Order: sequence, then structure tokens, then C-alpha cells
Amino acid sequence: MRASMVAVGALVAGLLATGTVWATERIKTSAADPAGQRAMAEAGRKNAAFCANCHGEEGVSSQPGVPNLAGQNPAYLLDQIRKFGSGERKDPFMQGLIKVLKEEEREQLAAFYASRPASPASQADAALAARGRDLFVRQCQGCHGEQARGTDAYPRLAGQRATYLQTTLTNFRDQKGVRKSQPMSTVTAPLKNDDILALASYLTQLP
Repeated sequence: MRASMVAVGALVAGLLATGTVWATERIKTSAADPAGQRAMAEAGRKNAAFCANCHGEEGVSSQPGVPNLAGQNPAYLLDQIRKFGSGERKDPFMQGLIKVLKEEEREQLAAFYASRPASPASQADAALAARGRDLFVRQCQGCHGEQARGTDAYPRLAGQRATYLQTTLTNFRDQKGVRKSQPMSTVTAPLKNDDILALASYLTQLP
């Protein structure tokens, strides 16, 4: 009985993972169909109404500790939505919202936020931002891209809220909070608080 339950659980997990792969591929290939991409994004706008209180109507947060979603890579967003839905990322509020969405609605939501224009969150001290740029090139550019706009596997950091960036980087460094990532903990381990401030200052003013 126990062995059969384990087998069923593995089968379900495999099917869910396969569905996510298919959904991610649909998100990626939609870029070749601008009209279809626009239609998907417009459909996602309706579901985004549930997210507007925290992330803003256009994916630009008005709350310092809440991330911007505008301009994120749609495949990355879809993967994070899946992780909230499965409980891999822990947040009771987010999990409750995501669980009611069908796979197609999740795709549409990711497409909507990816379609929204991202803009610099704030201005920064020039000297501090210059120091942050040097740190970014050494520590972060390899994964997050030369312009910090992310990929399908790594988030866009350009134009992100400075407070959110500082909190997230500090939590990874100190291995606190609900998000765990050994690569991020390793990369952030040598950073001092003023290094993190400099990084956040540089990233938040990027277009």
C-alpha cells in the first residue's frame, strides 16, 4: 500500500511538472505571434485585478517591500506562480490566490505582467550607484544579465524597488526568511550592508 501511494504521488508530480513544461513552452513560443501574445496579455489583465492592491495595476508596486512585476520574463513569472501554487514558495496569501487559477489563467497573468513597461523605480546617488554597478558586474551579471533584465530562469532586477532588493539580498545572505537558494546565499555571503545598499541603489535606477 505504501509503495503504491508513493508511486501515485510520483506520477502526479510528474504530470504536474510536464504540464508546467508545456505551459512554459507556450509562453516562450507566443513571442512569435504578436497578436496572440497581446490577446493572452489582455486576458491576463482581468486576473491581475486580484494582484493590483500589492503589485499595482500595471505591475509597478507602490509598496516599498513588494516587488514590481512589470517587464519580468513571462517564463520566469510563470515558474514563480507555479511555485507559489505548489507551496514551494511560501506565502499563505499568495498561495491562496494562485491555487484558484487554472493553468491557462496563470499563463495569461504572466503574459500580462511581462507586457507591461518597466521603468526605473527611483533615482540614486551617483557615487553609490557607480559602486553598486561594479558589485553587480562581479557578483550578479552572470545570471541576471548585463542590463539586469533577467532571463526565463532569473528575475529582472532593473528598476526594482530598492527596499525590496535590500530586504531580499539581506535575507539570502543571512539565510533568513522563507526563500532558500544556495547559489544566492553563496553569492551574497561576502556582501556587507553598505554593499547591498549600493547594489540596490544601482539596480533601482536602471531602465
